[in-house]
Amino acid sequence: MYFAALLARTEDGWEASDTDLDDVETLSDLTDLAREASVDEDTVLVFIEQEDAWFGVIRVDGEEDPRIYVSNASAAARSSYGEILLTDELLGREPGAEDSIAALEELVGLDGTEDGEPDATPDNDNTIEDNDNDNDDDGLDAVPAGPLGDTGVLSDLGLPEAELLMLRTDALVEIADALGAAEVLETVR
Repeated sequence: MYFAALLARTEDGWEASDTDLDDVETLSDLTDLAREASVDEDTVLVFIEQEDAWFGVIRVDGEEDPRIYVSNASAAARSSYGEILLTDELLGREPGAEDSIAALEELVGLDGTEDGEPDATPDNDNTIEDNDNDNDDDGLDAVPAGPLGDTGVLSDLGLPEAELLMLRTDALVEIADALGAAEVLETVR
């Protein structure tokens, strides 16, 4: 189960609204959604949480590029909303690198033989190398376990990096509390 909310900073404090991510397919879509909620191009935070698995914070300040923090990248990679946040840039990959690797694997074949050549290993020979290749198709091997992104995304708003890294369950409540926005977030939860 997912929870998503926007927190927009205003002169009077924070305003919260729950948000529907059904029409969000890319980080650009999510950033546009945040900018629409912005008052005078002030800070907008987007919270996304998958129950006890991972949470993400996206910070949009005016026209600047979004800043992203994901608490558990490998868990987020298994989520359609998490995949939106795990951009090539965040993962330290060249844009489109995953597509290029998949195309090359298709040309050569996943077993490393050219089309028409018999497999050199018998079907019942399960080497460690063969077992490692079984999981390569899901793309999760390139995603590190644990936190990923801008750990200082909330430092100037009252939540130091060290505290952000320690959050696990009820993280969004603790973040909102540190920002002084717990009550407004609770109204949309």
